[in-house]
Amino acid sequence: MMSSRLNIWIYSISFILICVFYKSIAINKNTLMELSLQEYFSILQTGKTSLVYFSQDVSLDITVFLEELRKAAGPLHNYGIAVVKVNCAKGEVSRYCGKENNLTKAYLFRGNLLLREFPTDALFDVNAIIANALFALLFNEIKYITSVEDFENIENAMKGKTNIALIYVRAIGTPEHRAVMETAFVHGTAYQFVLTTETALLEGIGAANSDMLSGSFFFFHCKLVLDLTQKCQKTLLEQPLTVLNIHRFLKLMDAPLLTEITEDPEKVSTIHLQLGLPLVFILSQQTTYEADKKIAEIVAWRLLGKAGITLLDSSDLNIPAHANVIIKRPKAEIPIDYLVLHDANSIISLVENNTPVQNNEAAKEYEDSEMETLNLDIQDDQVVETVYRDRKRNLPSELIIELTEETFNSIIMNTSSSIILFYANWEAVSLAFLQSYVDVAVKLKGISNMLFTSINCGDWSNVCTKQNVTEYPIVKIFKEGEKPIIYTGMLGADYLLKFIRLNRISCPVKIVTIEEAEKYLNGELYKELTSYSSVSILAIFSSNMTEEKENFIEAGNSLKGFIITGFYSEDDALILSKKYAVTLPALLLARHKEEKIDSILLSNSDAKDIVQIIKSTMSGIFPEITVENLPVYLKLKKPLLILFKDGNLNHKDEKEMLTLVKQKHLETLIPCWLNLKTTPVGRGILKAYFKHLPPLPVLVLVDLHSRGQVTSFPLDQTINKKNILLWLQRLEGGLESPLKTLSDEEWKPPLPAYNFLSRMDATVPYREIAHFPTENKIECAKASDLQQHNKGRSEDKSAIRKKAT
Repeated sequence: MMSSRLNIWIYSISFILICVFYKSIAINKNTLMELSLQEYFSILQTGKTSLVYFSQDVSLDITVFLEELRKAAGPLHNYGIAVVKVNCAKGEVSRYCGKENNLTKAYLFRGNLLLREFPTDALFDVNAIIANALFALLFNEIKYITSVEDFENIENAMKGKTNIALIYVRAIGTPEHRAVMETAFVHGTAYQFVLTTETALLEGIGAANSDMLSGSFFFFHCKLVLDLTQKCQKTLLEQPLTVLNIHRFLKLMDAPLLTEITEDPEKVSTIHLQLGLPLVFILSQQTTYEADKKIAEIVAWRLLGKAGITLLDSSDLNIPAHANVIIKRPKAEIPIDYLVLHDANSIISLVENNTPVQNNEAAKEYEDSEMETLNLDIQDDQVVETVYRDRKRNLPSELIIELTEETFNSIIMNTSSSIILFYANWEAVSLAFLQSYVDVAVKLKGISNMLFTSINCGDWSNVCTKQNVTEYPIVKIFKEGEKPIIYTGMLGADYLLKFIRLNRISCPVKIVTIEEAEKYLNGELYKELTSYSSVSILAIFSSNMTEEKENFIEAGNSLKGFIITGFYSEDDALILSKKYAVTLPALLLARHKEEKIDSILLSNSDAKDIVQIIKSTMSGIFPEITVENLPVYLKLKKPLLILFKDGNLNHKDEKEMLTLVKQKHLETLIPCWLNLKTTPVGRGILKAYFKHLPPLPVLVLVDLHSRGQVTSFPLDQTINKKNILLWLQRLEGGLESPLKTLSDEEWKPPLPAYNFLSRMDATVPYREIAHFPTENKIECAKASDLQQHNKGRSEDKSAIRKKAT
């Protein structure tokens, strides 16, 4: 009986303490609650969430932390999180009191369950405290990722189910991170939130933003995507990451993409007008409905988050006859605009620039004065766009020595290995490649006997001429006692890095023992270089095969920087010959990834033949097409039979194609495959061929060199040997219609090139001559005009020389 009364008394006291505690929180929700250790643990059973700091001695650092913790108490209370400071009594020992390292930690509890502990360094201000606490609570709702593969897996899982909110923040605990966490706490079940701090991930999925400083928010429209091969469209939040902006943005993403109405525009109101955005009415009639709807959908996607788009049936409305677009502004005092616009771009430009755009004039030629103000962000030339985008980037040029006419020869003579970039500082490709060159110098910083240099051929043209440099940019490697090696690969950092690393060894390598040859073939001899060259070539000769050996050495020299080559010509070469079942002279190709060694017979092959044999063997009989190797196959001038895959080649597809190749059914074609994940430009190619992305895999025959026809293997048939042969037979008999015929028109840039000569001339350019686009117009120029022009130029130059003297 006594025990029962005692239990009732204890429960009553606990209940009173709990009520007092939460009542005090409700009254003083913006204050930091202070409790003793016993008081706090007596209320842990309630299942409430609390962020707790156990305090003993209060130092200056802790005082600053407690002040930030006090500021966070109010906002966290709104999310059901109590913020508590527990005062540990002197001499009190528990898991959280009495230990020195506990003074630098805060703890997040749900009831008596510890969810997370935070170093106080991570909770550096009120934003970091709130962001980290909410992030811990939403751990299962918000996916944190670091790689492109992680995002692609989430994207594929969400297709047809829900939309994705992908957020980049520069670091955990920033104000942007807090804003995202607070938004996710409210909207977390409506979307799949994904968080990253990796800019490389955004670049990998094509979502990088040049203006991205502190954070970016991308909305991926996956809910309506039913085709797993189709990518989810994305929309960028163009305002700073604040709770209000994100909430507003999500409201716009939930709004219908396109609405169709028949009401008077004056009476129409949508979420866009309520949120301060314009509403665009695209007028339509029954006879033009399909075309008008298509334009409206294009405009709606381009202006998503910037304006509302409505398709208006104007048949029974009193609207000016000339108008085809109506703009309604959010402010009631601004009258409705009735406009005549001729295409989707005109509507988009009108909204984005907030000014009318004249699109019914013929395209005018750009003159020199207008070229200066041309916005390079819209250049179709990726090189020029890259230079413009990175124009303010500070390059670590201290790693690269700038050469002059006086220093060029001395650097080459006194350095065992020097890498020289020949460039022109006025040329866009040179400037773009200079950034890649510096990136390589940074990666190889600290490696001895390797000096990175450059010379501006615009300033020292005589030096470049002596070195036989007639185009820019060019990279040459100068080694003591050897001929300069010219880099002929792609102008990218990774390709140049591979070339330089492989040139660290003097190929072809002379192998002198059987044991060394085995290590070479196993990849152990140059283990650090196998990531740059997955194939090693070993030529085997008997000691008397001098001519064959010299031919291989010449071939190996021409392949320097692209593949590792070596040769063995000792008296016991027959040991290797018997082991690998080859007749001398022979080549052994060690494929390190597949861990297999192929053999090729060399007989009466000169250096050029050996190079061709090696290149053909390395590419394989069913090669993967990449941006790097496509020009090699185009030079063969055969139709390309391309298998487009959304990932790596599987065994079944490879077996079917290899069978056709080995049985010589495809001798007149180049069978190959393209991985859309590693070569994403392939998606654009397929869309150009099919006008949409077809289901993958898809087999396409591209005949570039004769008829320019593109033909697709039937999408409803299985890709196997039998069906492919029947399809090819129908093609030969002219029974298959081409999917597309490629134009043989010359590809030209969308804008005129820069007239560098006019910049260099001291006089004002003679516009009437400089901008004549055709020879016919030049013939129309009067001889007297030209004579007068030349006379004027001579007088101007004379005046300049006199003034200078």
